[in-house]
Amino acid sequence: MKKLIWIAFFLFSIHNQAQERPKLVVGIVVDQMKMEFLYRFQSDFSENGFKRLMNNGYTFHNAHYNFMPTYTAPGHASVYTGTTPSMHGIVSNEWFHRTLKKQVYCTDDASVSTLVSGTETEGKMSPKNLQSTTITDELKLATNFKSKVIGISIKDRGAILPAGHFADWAFWYCKTGEFISSSFYGTKLPTWMDDFNKEKKYIAYADKGWSLFKPKETYNESLPDDNPYEGKLYQKMPFFPYNMKEMLENNDAGVIRVSPYGNDLLVDLAERAIEKEDMGKDDITDFLAISFSSTDYIGHTFGPRSIEIQDTYLRLDQTIANFLAHLDKTVGKNNYLVFLTADHAGAENVTHLKDNNYQVNNIYYKTVESDLKDFSKATFGEDLILKYDSFNVFFDKEMIRSKGLNLTDVKQSFKDYLYTKEYVKRVYTEEEILTSSSNDELLVAISKGYDPTQNGELYFVYKPGYVEYSATGTTHGSPYTYDTHVPIIFYGWNIPKGESHDKKVITQIAPTISQLLKITLPNSTSSEVLSEVFKK
Repeated sequence: MKKLIWIAFFLFSIHNQAQERPKLVVGIVVDQMKMEFLYRFQSDFSENGFKRLMNNGYTFHNAHYNFMPTYTAPGHASVYTGTTPSMHGIVSNEWFHRTLKKQVYCTDDASVSTLVSGTETEGKMSPKNLQSTTITDELKLATNFKSKVIGISIKDRGAILPAGHFADWAFWYCKTGEFISSSFYGTKLPTWMDDFNKEKKYIAYADKGWSLFKPKETYNESLPDDNPYEGKLYQKMPFFPYNMKEMLENNDAGVIRVSPYGNDLLVDLAERAIEKEDMGKDDITDFLAISFSSTDYIGHTFGPRSIEIQDTYLRLDQTIANFLAHLDKTVGKNNYLVFLTADHAGAENVTHLKDNNYQVNNIYYKTVESDLKDFSKATFGEDLILKYDSFNVFFDKEMIRSKGLNLTDVKQSFKDYLYTKEYVKRVYTEEEILTSSSNDELLVAISKGYDPTQNGELYFVYKPGYVEYSATGTTHGSPYTYDTHVPIIFYGWNIPKGESHDKKVITQIAPTISQLLKITLPNSTSSEVLSEVFKK
């Protein structure tokens, strides 16, 4: 009898241990989402989308990226590895690689092939350039590869980098309207994914057209619909309604990316993946990484004060509400854990700021590179610039040696020259970046995003408000708060209600998830957790 009691107790203990993890983790990254959007549009949100997450979960109001550049690929990689580009190696979306002396893309992999014919260049992707493990990798290891891990996004980098090295699948959207993957993950797409693609859901979304989601008077938090700060959408004037069907007929399926329907299409895929891959169905935790990319495409085109961006977030609020209801039904209210954040925020439109008497400007990267080359020829008689790329200046060191010049002196000359430009705030040499123990916040941010095997010999920062972009729409990349300040929200399984206004950094998400799941930390993380979510 005692033996039976001990067996029953042992089995009960094992069951309880299994329940110490959620059945499903859903990581949500909203591309180019400013924390301010959750405040500005709050009165127009439903009770069941963003408000449900904030009111019933734990919200960190003062969370920031702690490195530069604030771009999509470094952002996603940092969220999931818990470290910065100086460690995980994803230093931009696309960059000139100092050692290889060529341009590289963050997820390029020539050794793999696409799994969908007709999309060869879009499918040759993998996480091979990511040097650190992710929380999704560590979950696979912790469960002896029994967990299901799937990453999905409109962008390849938004799916691949969060899913990590050991993922079952990563799926991303392509110009044919299909979600594709590469041979890194398998020899052919799952049957259910083929079936999903055959449904061509993007056509039905395009046929709807893009009109205002709510009555026009709702959008009083935005600038007028037709204003000079917005770019055109596929050569169409930037005001509602948009004939998406016509755009699709005259272009390709990529038009869905620059509409709120890209978010809806992604949730359609998320729900299908949960169903067909039996995610969250047993006591072994699964992980679904979702990255909403359409917010970024729309933000770049129209800017953060546009009716288009407000309409996109009002629609995304409803999409998230529907998805949470789906999780309630299929996984169970107390069985899933959600975190929501962004890969970066975004700057105000420079022209709008200028028109309101803030003396800033937009800069064209080709002008910067041309000016650097002209200075080099005038000063040294030769073009010593190998490449200018995303705040980095790369020197032709072979040319410098052949002319008997001293590299240190050359860098100082260029540094002095850059300080004569009205848009430059700081210029740093490689030596300053790598040996810094400074309290200079800009230098600290650069050092966390800098890899000496990949980045340039000089690195500079624009003054606040200046952006390297066109006069319409917006962009991101700087170490300033308009690009770094993003939401962090935890919701669901074992998460207390609450909020914090203390400053946090984005690299705290991964170790926090690891500690909640009781698994090994990603191998390069700084291991600082968001302790507030552990308070019951």
